[in-house]
Amino acid sequence: MPTAIAQPGKTLLNPTNHTLILIDHQSQMSFATKSIDPVQLRNNVALVSKAAKEFKVPTILTTVAEKSFSGPIFNEIKDVFPDEVAIDRTTMNTWEDPRIAERVNAIGKDKIVLAGLWTSVCIVGPALSALDQGFEVYVITDASGDVSDEAHERAVARMIQAGARPITSLQYLLELQRDWARGETYNETVATSIAHGGGYGLGLIYAKTMFNAAEGH
Repeated sequence: MPTAIAQPGKTLLNPTNHTLILIDHQSQMSFATKSIDPVQLRNNVALVSKAAKEFKVPTILTTVAEKSFSGPIFNEIKDVFPDEVAIDRTTMNTWEDPRIAERVNAIGKDKIVLAGLWTSVCIVGPALSALDQGFEVYVITDASGDVSDEAHERAVARMIQAGARPITSLQYLLELQRDWARGETYNETVATSIAHGGGYGLGLIYAKTMFNAAEGH
């Protein structure tokens, strides 16, 4: 019989065990994205970006044909990482660009978290490639999107079959926090949840306004 130990599982994400790669959140790519509303997509991308910045997660930004075709990266990312220069590629598979491999190796984490446009091309490519090379891969499915529900869902299914783990944007934030007693990140986590957490954020506003409630305090 196994023994219960009060410690997190090895597959859970924490601020120091992974690299986040945000891929092709650009105007042209979003125009054809139909699997998620663009307002919701931008909200979720903002949530993920703020979570990564708050918890000091090593983050790689990358674009495809930014100047000639796809346009600028979302302001929701640029505003959070104003000094981070996105790696602009020609290859649809981010993982095939040597500059990405160099950054990933320099950061040195065995877990890779991906989000971007489109799921069936720009996320499937690096996800399957990283898995082949022995990395653990997580995909933030609601900070990604595709040209149809079918395209997005089949891409996610394909990655899961290969061993990738799907997560959501709010789940990403809360998994990094994980314990409300962690006071050094508590206020920012709550602020990000209120700003981008939908109904959960409204619940936080209500609880704090009506009862001065605080998780874990």
